[in-house]
Amino acid sequence: MRKQGYPCLLYAATGPAPQARARGNIGVSPRISQESPIVPINQDQKNRLASGQGFIAALDQSGGSTPKALKLYGIDESAYSGDAEMFALVHAMRSRIVTSPAFGGGRVLGAILFERTMDDAFGGKDAVAYLWEDKGVVPFLKIDKGLEDEADGVQKLKPIPGLDALLARAKAKGVFGTKERSVIKANNAKGIADVLDQQLDLARQVLAAGLVPIVEPEVDIKAADKAAIEVELKRGLLARLDALDPATPVILKLTLPSVDGYFQELVDHPSVLKVVALSGGYSRDDANAKLASNPGVIASFSRALTEGLSAQQDDAGFDAALDAAIESIYRASIA
Repeated sequence: MRKQGYPCLLYAATGPAPQARARGNIGVSPRISQESPIVPINQDQKNRLASGQGFIAALDQSGGSTPKALKLYGIDESAYSGDAEMFALVHAMRSRIVTSPAFGGGRVLGAILFERTMDDAFGGKDAVAYLWEDKGVVPFLKIDKGLEDEADGVQKLKPIPGLDALLARAKAKGVFGTKERSVIKANNAKGIADVLDQQLDLARQVLAAGLVPIVEPEVDIKAADKAAIEVELKRGLLARLDALDPATPVILKLTLPSVDGYFQELVDHPSVLKVVALSGGYSRDDANAKLASNPGVIASFSRALTEGLSAQQDDAGFDAALDAAIESIYRASIA
């Protein structure tokens, strides 16, 4: 008997669906019936990601991380008052990046957007349509609402109210996939399993909506037992990926591993479309060097992408700095 809540087409025909697990109240539909249609994913965008060369730009800073992003861009908190002004300034920064001649599908495969950005515009055009139609960049949406307090050495996803409606709206706009971030801080088997169970349960709902999830169980680069965490993480991911149908793959976003090439089995897994790496607090140079030592893994950098960009730069200086950043990340991603 098929398990309620998981569309059967998301599983390989050769194996049974995983046993039911507690979802942790993240907004997952309580029931997806056997007859529920599976919305198809965008095959053109899937093929672009599968065969293209480049990286995924992370432009999804939320309310909590926006002040830091603006400060690095040269805009102090004293320059704005309230969320509306803050979000307007960060959108102007994102627009400057995306509309720059340096930013395009030749080197940037995809871009992850914050929900407010998805509903806004670039260059006077719907932001999602502009990315794909004008730049040839595959659009993604950050759907998580932040992290729960730490328990069992991890921080799980907070509840995601209105998730079904958000996924439907993103699909209608032309978004290809989603991103959802958890954090692992210690080598606690229960905590890591809880993170992965929650992430994969959410991934199934995203897939059922016709979107491709970026599953992001980030490992804290400051964790004392980081290498041991990565052993447990890879083991858990492989076990869960084996239950997914390769026709509906996921993308993994992982911290760069302590051992070069350690995620190669994940890169090669038939149910993984791409493995991408977060910069995780490393400088751009350090992140690029580590990335280049992990063939098959591409970048999905945020702070490392915008490092060196400034609101005080004129357009020529800004475009030159962005071009240098994009080129360095691109080269590391195809090494």
